[in-house]
Amino acid sequence: MAREKVYTRAGDDGTTGLFYGGRVGKDSALPRAYGAVDEAQSILGLVRAEAGKGTELDDMLVHICRDLWVLMAELATLPENRHKLVDGKTRVTTEMVTHLETMIDSLDERFTPPTDFVVPGQNKVSALLDVGRTVTRRAERHSLAAAPPPSQSTPYLNRLSDLLWTLARWQEGESLAVKDVI
Repeated sequence: MAREKVYTRAGDDGTTGLFYGGRVGKDSALPRAYGAVDEAQSILGLVRAEAGKGTELDDMLVHICRDLWVLMAELATLPENRHKLVDGKTRVTTEMVTHLETMIDSLDERFTPPTDFVVPGQNKVSALLDVGRTVTRRAERHSLAAAPPPSQSTPYLNRLSDLLWTLARWQEGESLAVKDVI
C-alpha cells in the first residue's frame, strides 16, 4: 500500500477542506478559529516540554490537548454538517467545560491567588502558560464567529483561558515576588 503524501496541493488556490466536506477560504472564520486553537495547542506542547513529561502539569495538559482536537473538529465543520458531530469526540460538551471548572477549583485550593495584576515571567513554565492563555483568548474571540451558541466551543475556551491563568499562578508558587504584583 502506498504511503499517503503530506501535501495534496488542493489548498494552493487559497481554500481548505473541512471536516464532513466542503471548502472555504483559508482566511475565513472557520480556519481562523481552529487555526488559533491549533496555535494554543502548540504552545501547550512547549509548556509540556519545559515542565517535564509525567508531571501533574503534563498530565493535565495532555488531557486538554486531546479536548482541543475535539474542539478543532467542531470548528472545522460547516454549520450544515454539525448534526453529524459526536458529543465528546467531535463536538465540545458541557461536561468538558465542567471538567475545566473542576480543575480550576482544585488548583485554586492549593495556593493563594494574587489579588492584583501580575507581571508575567516568574519562570519559563508560567510565562509559556500566560502566552497560551492569551492565544486561547484570541481563539475564543474567533470561535464566536465560527461556532456561535449553542456550541460549547466558546465557553470551553473561556474556561480554558481561566485554567491557564490559574496554572500559571500555581506554577509560580512561592516565586511570585511582591514587585511583580501591581
